[in-house]
Amino acid sequence: MEFEVIKASELAVIKEAAYKNIKDTISDFDSISLDEMNDVALMKRKDTKFVTGLTHVNRILDRLKDTHRILEIDGNRIMDYTSLYFDTPNFKFYNDHHNGRFNRTKIRQRKYEVSDLTFLEIKQKNGKGETQKSRIQIDDFETELSERSLKFIEETTNKNYKLSPSLWSRFKRMTLVNLEDKERITVDILISYSFNKKEKDVHNIAIFEVKQSKFDRKSLVVQVLKNFNYNPYSVSKYCIGAAKLNTKLKYNLFKKKFLRINKLI
Repeated sequence: MEFEVIKASELAVIKEAAYKNIKDTISDFDSISLDEMNDVALMKRKDTKFVTGLTHVNRILDRLKDTHRILEIDGNRIMDYTSLYFDTPNFKFYNDHHNGRFNRTKIRQRKYEVSDLTFLEIKQKNGKGETQKSRIQIDDFETELSERSLKFIEETTNKNYKLSPSLWSRFKRMTLVNLEDKERITVDILISYSFNKKEKDVHNIAIFEVKQSKFDRKSLVVQVLKNFNYNPYSVSKYCIGAAKLNTKLKYNLFKKKFLRINKLI
């Protein structure tokens, strides 16, 4: 599977310029603290994703600065995240997504680098497209799941999965909040993957995820994205990375998505 469509040196120049533009744009936002975000926790919610080119991010954000606030922690507005995903020996979670199953599960450990907090997180999607997120704090990454973690997974999913690490992911994230509309938006950029000494980057795209109690097409961010010809687009960072690094996984139903990702530069 091939993703790269331009030279690495050219992408590096584009990435550096785009990242600078993003940082300049978000400096104009009013900030919001973690405590202030509690009213928009949305642990049960409708998540709607949009995949954009990295070079469009600053222009999209610029149209949101008067209505949304940006999460700031210790002076940081762009946060580093590291995730360790888990799957079964036959990659059930990956294949459920690939095969379009409505009821599916994702299990990961995620470190929020700026606060040095690590959580075991379980995301469960139901047939209505709603996402339920459950999590517990853990001391650090567990490549071998502890008894406490295994118990949490079993109690949350009502399943006794045989799990092992399947993918590392690293990315940078901005979080925007509209308190009036009870809406959160995450913007993930500079995504990279690694596992078993293999590494891949997907630095030409950004993933906007709009989190609402139910999907609102009249939301400003949805309208702004539409004006840039970006429509809701189901995509999984986990599935992208797993397919890029594990050539044994089937990905025929993802081919159109990967071709689209290639062109977003």
